[in-house]
Amino acid sequence: MSRQAEIKQDLSITESPSNFEDLDKMTVNELLTNINHEDAKVHEAVRKAIPEIEKLVNQIHTRMQKGGRLFYLGAGTSGRLGVLDASEIPPTFGVDNKVVIGLIAGGETALRKAVESAEDDPTKAWSELEIFNINTKDSVIGIAASGTTPYVIGGLQIARENGILTGCITCNPKGPIVDVAEYPVVVVVGPEFVTGSTRLKAGTAQKMVLNMISTTLMIKLGRVKGNKMVNMQLTNKKLIERGTRMIVEELNIQREAARILLMEQGSVKKALEFYRENYR
Repeated sequence: MSRQAEIKQDLSITESPSNFEDLDKMTVNELLTNINHEDAKVHEAVRKAIPEIEKLVNQIHTRMQKGGRLFYLGAGTSGRLGVLDASEIPPTFGVDNKVVIGLIAGGETALRKAVESAEDDPTKAWSELEIFNINTKDSVIGIAASGTTPYVIGGLQIARENGILTGCITCNPKGPIVDVAEYPVVVVVGPEFVTGSTRLKAGTAQKMVLNMISTTLMIKLGRVKGNKMVNMQLTNKKLIERGTRMIVEELNIQREAARILLMEQGSVKKALEFYRENYR
């Protein structure tokens, strides 16, 4: 075996050399086409992980029905994706911002710029989880493309030792996080277009899995009616218009009456319930 082959064998999948060489010599069209070609692999990789995702979601759902919360742990791109998903749950589904919580190594500063060595402390995540009085009704998902991030692994390990449900989203089947998490989700997307740049395929895969997990949980918790976000927060004109349209379609009443009803009740769900209780 050549030295180059030995090095490649020792590397995690996410750190393996790109399948493409001389990127700096490619035309813009070639770069875009080849990135798109690589991205096309993500969908299939996520599909293969659905059985693992299903097991994790079922376990989390059982706990959230009893009042449990969901925590995400991550660093860098993975951490930002977790915080992003958590921050979108309240406006989309009308739940409190303490139901799904994203923690990133380095805190708020790390959302916009790298915080040196923040991800290397294996005890930091647990100390941050303790601030929220985490307990056995809660669940923790560690997000780490390579599956080696100490901040994430340490947090999961201590959480599991304390009887808390743990899962992970990773793109490296050999990463230590797979053994630490009780319910690992492994999405093997292969080497990145730019070697080691896990903000690309790995990041896309993680975002897709997070969408699947949180959306499925919210639907099963009754935050969606039919296919509509009846509990969404009315934070701007677009959402008010969307809510008004939902009420018009559901109740077959005049648009202005629907809008007034929506604004008075504060959500589509409450507006529909109020109307049916009082006018039918």
